[in-house]
Amino acid sequence: MDCLFCKIIEGTIPSTKVFENEHVLAFRDITPAAPTHILIIPKKHIATMNDVTREDDLVVAEIFAAARHIAEEEGYAEAGYRLINNINADGGQVIYHLHFHLLAGKMMGPLLAE
Repeated sequence: MDCLFCKIIEGTIPSTKVFENEHVLAFRDITPAAPTHILIIPKKHIATMNDVTREDDLVVAEIFAAARHIAEEEGYAEAGYRLINNINADGGQVIYHLHFHLLAGKMMGPLLAE
């Protein structure tokens, strides 16, 4: 499989890791959209959120637990952060390996007008 994130998990492409456990890897984005921009990915290859099955419930829970842990460790849990998952082309997904963007370090406005 020619998946960039799978290669990062394998260690064939370097990354700046900030968190890792049995199910999840988190690393700094090389083109950050905020002062802190961390990608959180499952170690299991899942292309999109649409491909998540009931068997993946633990992996998805681990992603969210990792996000909370990282936000606390980075000092953003109290002030706030954004957690984003883009799904398919119209949703802005570029790499087809499930991933969440943790963005923090600046005031972020609402995504949609209220």
